[in-house]
Amino acid sequence: MKLFLSFLVFIHLTFPVIGQSDRGNMDSLLHSNHIYSNTIKTVQLFKEGWPLTYPIIKLNSQKKLILSFDELSDNVGDYYYTFIHCDAGWANSNLIETDYLEGFPENQISDYKFSYNTSVKYIHYKLRFPNEDVKFKISGNYILMVYQNYNKSKPIITFRFMVAEDLVDVQLTLTRPASTQLRDYGQEVHVSVKYSKFAIFDPYSEVRVMVTQNGRWDNAAFFTKPSFVRAQEIIYDFDRKNIFYGGNEYRYFDIKSLRYQTEYVSNIDFKHPYFHVQLFPSKPKNRISYFYNDDINGKYYVKIQEGVEDDVESDYVKVYFTLNMNFPDTRGEVYIFGALSNWNCRPENHMIYNSDTRAYEGSLLLKQGYYNYEYIVKEKGIPFANNTLIEGSHYDTENDYSTYVYHRPAGARYDRLIGSTLGNSLIKPR
Repeated sequence: MKLFLSFLVFIHLTFPVIGQSDRGNMDSLLHSNHIYSNTIKTVQLFKEGWPLTYPIIKLNSQKKLILSFDELSDNVGDYYYTFIHCDAGWANSNLIETDYLEGFPENQISDYKFSYNTSVKYIHYKLRFPNEDVKFKISGNYILMVYQNYNKSKPIITFRFMVAEDLVDVQLTLTRPASTQLRDYGQEVHVSVKYSKFAIFDPYSEVRVMVTQNGRWDNAAFFTKPSFVRAQEIIYDFDRKNIFYGGNEYRYFDIKSLRYQTEYVSNIDFKHPYFHVQLFPSKPKNRISYFYNDDINGKYYVKIQEGVEDDVESDYVKVYFTLNMNFPDTRGEVYIFGALSNWNCRPENHMIYNSDTRAYEGSLLLKQGYYNYEYIVKEKGIPFANNTLIEGSHYDTENDYSTYVYHRPAGARYDRLIGSTLGNSLIKPR
């Protein structure tokens, strides 16, 4: 894992330095959220019954995770899935499958439906797990890998999820930074791990903590050493290393219906085979005062207003994005970013500057529903997407923070996920 402890952020004025502990590239594509085929769309992994949740379940619980995705095709694919156990840093733990799986390590995805009443034809696939074919023996980080025709060397989808235990009490506290320089821009994370009912002999070497913001992994904070330890409690309370930029509330648009123009939609047209939805041009928000918006923290959900079965009646739509800027951004490449891009910077969500219109332009093929998104700059040599340069950053922005606590004593072969918690930054100045 590449380490970097500080970086400068500019939004016409210079943001102060924030040191993020051990942030950087986690691993190769195989151990990240990635789609390997242009015909595979709308990949989601969530807790059963709640599409906006993060993909984590408790070991040996009755809760299930749901993987859903579409293939733009009329022919049913021969898809299989398996699981890869990873360490705390999302590298392969090198366990054999029988160490962490009970049942069959490779199984077929047999739940699928054809779309109907849509201009774009597709097949919707769904997988529910753990199931009768396969269960998890141990906790930790996992990769769900989907592949075709028994060929595991050519994955179609890889997606991260976690299986956790409740062995320690994890407390997450979010505050406005005490630092004068960072007070207006950042959100300070404090983590306490109480282990009165679980044996940890050396907290300084056995425990590692990961904190993510809104389910993003590219800017996750990875703490390998605590600030201090007191009576059966481990404290992670670093100076600046535990501060995230607050960012801004996400932009949004609603395409649940194609019969009328909702907020931020300027035009809807049909040219075979797609509906084309043009969003109103937008502007950078880095010099605008903070305004609270009840967003869904960069996620989206599939929904059709004039239908019954959202999964197979929602159509695919070409959505056009325009970001007005007088000059192209010289700091890096601009992307449309969020769960709609799997939090990745790929060619399909890359924006191109049009000097004639003085705007960045881009388009995405998206399934009908409600979407959050933002505009980010991918700077050269920086492994994470910077959402502050265009969107701005505020201490009072509402964000989710997930905390994961891993344990690996001397001689152990893998990292157990012994505790986790989810917090939110709706905080008051202290």
